[in-house]
Amino acid sequence: MEIKESFITVQGIKTHYYEAGSKGSIVVLLHGGGIDSARLSWAGIIETLAASGHRVVAPDLPGYGESARPAESGTVPYYLEYLSHFLDALNLDKLTLVGISMGGAISLGTCLQDPARIQRLVLVDSYGIQRKAPFHLLSWVMVKIPGILESTWPMVRMNRSMARWSMSNVFHDLNLISDDLMDAILLEARRPEAGKAFTRMQRDEILLSGVKTNYLDRLKEIGVPTLLVHGEFDTAVPLSCAEEAHQRIVGSRLEIIPGAGHWPQREKPEEFNKVVIGFLQKP
Repeated sequence: MEIKESFITVQGIKTHYYEAGSKGSIVVLLHGGGIDSARLSWAGIIETLAASGHRVVAPDLPGYGESARPAESGTVPYYLEYLSHFLDALNLDKLTLVGISMGGAISLGTCLQDPARIQRLVLVDSYGIQRKAPFHLLSWVMVKIPGILESTWPMVRMNRSMARWSMSNVFHDLNLISDDLMDAILLEARRPEAGKAFTRMQRDEILLSGVKTNYLDRLKEIGVPTLLVHGEFDTAVPLSCAEEAHQRIVGSRLEIIPGAGHWPQREKPEEFNKVVIGFLQKP
């Protein structure tokens, strides 16, 4: 199954995206924040999903991958508005949204603001279902002191060992990061202005009282089949958050990936693909 790469201009923003498959239901994959891109998050599932009978689209969100990096990109409200225009531009409707971490929050927000457009929802170690960030007070101090967040990116870009260590917040077992994956991580970390969009998100999201984007009280509004996939040992979004979200989304399904952290689709790809494809194949 061929994976095509294309560019489209959306609201004046040059957007890079991957596409595979031309028939079947539409599945849109949304990557996370930090060191991420459509390729990093979804390289292991785009082709598999397409081969199982879906039309798959995976954009690099503005500020990430090969897409443009507008100064205003980074916040969840920005991406909610942007995604609506992106879906319009490609005439994508009646679709499944699959979002990891930040992409999960964007998927949740889109489902809540435009429910007629979304047929299924897959939330992978999703942001937007927790009240506070890990070590919240420390995180708040770090985002408020100028220069701290910015100073970490050069260390990651220039030092392979530091880059590997930085992945400890997404991988439970760093030994499962292959050399090829590490090369791909460094490629994203070394792109021009890498990290700026995520820094803007962190500064917008982390308030003294908690995180800004918290959909827990609105999850009862979700009326589409929903799958939550969560790594057993996720430290960024603890498993307890997914368990609470599961209880609040009527009829939802929770699949825990044993031995995985915040990136189960990369750490345990076979288990992840089996769960997601099985969910999408159900009538």
